[in-house]
Amino acid sequence: MSSDILLRFAFAIGIMILGVGIHWLLNRHLLSRAKDGLDSLFHALPNKPTIVYFTTPDCAPCKTIQRPALEKLTRLFGEKLQIVEVDAVQRPDLAKTWGVMSVPTTFLLNSRGEARYVNNGVARAEKLMEQIQTL
Repeated sequence: MSSDILLRFAFAIGIMILGVGIHWLLNRHLLSRAKDGLDSLFHALPNKPTIVYFTTPDCAPCKTIQRPALEKLTRLFGEKLQIVEVDAVQRPDLAKTWGVMSVPTTFLLNSRGEARYVNNGVARAEKLMEQIQTL
């Protein structure tokens, strides 16, 4: 009986480790695609941290949670932060280039234009602030 429980526990731990590994690899892949897509979004790279925010007109979480979080960051950081909003419906080419599969998706770029973080789904203001401060 106890060996069966230990085997199931080990199997569950293995599945969790595999899931974390796949999530990490997917984020690395999206960040590398973002690096390749910088030219399609910016003519000249900004010399400040930038959030590239992918949304659609009918995205309810974008309107109710993500946009207010970005507005809060704009009030806090002012001119020290640039936020670029991309409508994935109007610009499907950019969404495909950046590897966006769902909205909202936010990419955080450092002042050199290197993608450092990607958030699939809603990213609250506190999480974005922590990410910006590490840039």
